[in-house]
Amino acid sequence: MKKSFILPLALTSAALFAMPGAALADDYYSEQKVVYHVNHNDEQRQMGAMRNIQNHINAVGADRMSIKVVMHGPGLSLLRHANDNQDLAAFIDQLKMQDVAFQICNNTVVNQNIDLANDLYDAAEGDIIPSGVAHLSHLQHQGYTYVRP
Repeated sequence: MKKSFILPLALTSAALFAMPGAALADDYYSEQKVVYHVNHNDEQRQMGAMRNIQNHINAVGADRMSIKVVMHGPGLSLLRHANDNQDLAAFIDQLKMQDVAFQICNNTVVNQNIDLANDLYDAAEGDIIPSGVAHLSHLQHQGYTYVRP
């Protein structure tokens, strides 16, 4: 039970410590649009991806970024794992509070017969995109930088 409080506290502390660096980030980094691609079923790697996103936000500033996480195929396990992993769920919640969008491939939902309400953590119809792969290309054409942690 104590562990479930550690990650949110650490995230809050990280955000507070990042604030003094925000002035430096204002001078160093321009506004950024980034799409993070998740298509793997490796819970440790998914946790690492969430840390990468938070570190990215800490460096640039949430108000200067547009971040999308596109999940398809085995990558939807990110939201399945979050149903049972409180630390992963806390990471997702924290990132959503910083306007990170978690986007879910409809092809995967249909092909795997996924029930959004019961199978995926904090997923809604508004999170659905027609195709994960096509959406990655679409976002890159809109100027999003592609990152695959």
